[in-house]
Amino acid sequence: MSTDSDAIGLAIEPPARWRDRVRAWSASVAYVRATDTLIALAAASLPWSTTALAVFMLLWLVAVIPTIDWDQFIADLAQPALALPIALVVLAVIGVVWSETSWAERLQGIKPLGKLLLLPFLLGYFQRSQRGLWVFLAFLVSCTLLMILSWIVLALPQLKLAHTASDGVPVKNYLDQSQEFALCAFALALPALTALRARQWRTAAGAIALMLLFIVNMLYVVSARTALIYMPVLLILFASLHLSRRATRRLFAGVAVTSLVVWSTSPYLRQRIADVGIEYRAHDTSGIASTAQRLTYWRKSVTFIAGAPWLGHGTGSIRQMFTQDAVGQTGLQAEVINNPHNQTLNVAIQWGLIGIVLLYAMWTSHVRLFAGRDPVTWIGLAVVVQNITSSLLNSHLADFHEGWIYVIGVGVAGGMALRARRPEKILADAGGVPHGSTAQHTRCRPGESQGNRMLVYASSCQIEGKRF
Repeated sequence: MSTDSDAIGLAIEPPARWRDRVRAWSASVAYVRATDTLIALAAASLPWSTTALAVFMLLWLVAVIPTIDWDQFIADLAQPALALPIALVVLAVIGVVWSETSWAERLQGIKPLGKLLLLPFLLGYFQRSQRGLWVFLAFLVSCTLLMILSWIVLALPQLKLAHTASDGVPVKNYLDQSQEFALCAFALALPALTALRARQWRTAAGAIALMLLFIVNMLYVVSARTALIYMPVLLILFASLHLSRRATRRLFAGVAVTSLVVWSTSPYLRQRIADVGIEYRAHDTSGIASTAQRLTYWRKSVTFIAGAPWLGHGTGSIRQMFTQDAVGQTGLQAEVINNPHNQTLNVAIQWGLIGIVLLYAMWTSHVRLFAGRDPVTWIGLAVVVQNITSSLLNSHLADFHEGWIYVIGVGVAGGMALRARRPEKILADAGGVPHGSTAQHTRCRPGESQGNRMLVYASSCQIEGKRF
């Protein structure tokens, strides 16, 4: 009998030892730093390369999986901010059942929302990681370099890194570039204001100068007209949250005067606005027709939704619906697309009212996630509000570039915001170190107050022993 027990023990012990070694290795300072570096590199690559972004995100996910406390992860899924993105993807997967298009189209229809599955991992990870600011700084530095190159290629187009359709756009397109530059400009607004109030003049001057460089590039070099919609929304939001009434009046007075100056000195901006009237009257795509195209897509989309209001036409059905409607049509009416250029319509065509409810519930949960007044929650709120507003004229949650800005921005800032809300729970559960660390005896401070946040300095601990 004892022999059998010993045999069973020998069979079980090696896997247990192997798991302990993996856990100890993944909790080491070097491993944590490398994992944080991967997500920072992903953020830095976002303005430049889709392939590099995909590679770094995949490597980051592989590196994170051994560090996850799965009991805590599953418990966290009860929070709407983590659960609703998964629910939206699950709806897309189930939606292939009632879709009548080809299986290739159905599977392709899942892909745009697949990135949302990483949100729970990011939100969970950055409740433990202390290097969330690395990600934001990496993105800011990368966008700053892109902005400098934008000015250069405006004068020397031969220096473009890729063949782009617009002057002043070194890589990708003006829609992506505008989304990045506007986000960076508004993300810097609260640090600049904080520095001014603290009389840190150099920091304030640097932040304000960088903000102005981003905005001037958008107004004089190249910009998406969608930015002219979400930038005022972000400006009003910032003023309502962080400025007094007197300061708000002064700000808007300054913006009004600046707008008049820009209008009179920027032929590019005047032409972009004037093009709206030309595009509105377009009947085909022989010339510029963006406005007329959108209106046509939206009218058709509303008709499609009315045909299946509750569950939609199924995953990947957008192209099929436009194809069927284009039969016998000419001009703009004959266009076949798989993107109605509105995120709500994009979701409603495929998954009906249920999809709309999940989409807006997710956006609402992420807005509520950033209820604080510190720079991190402002960045997260700016990411969410920019995505919601720009999604009125584009399917920006489903688009690759803007969708990844949303996932990384909400994931990093949201994780940091969640950690700030429950520092006592983290310290109580982990005995002074974050979840996912390994510690029995540590030589480090368990926490340090910084405003309304408590930061846990895992990287300065010497770690051994017990997993939390």
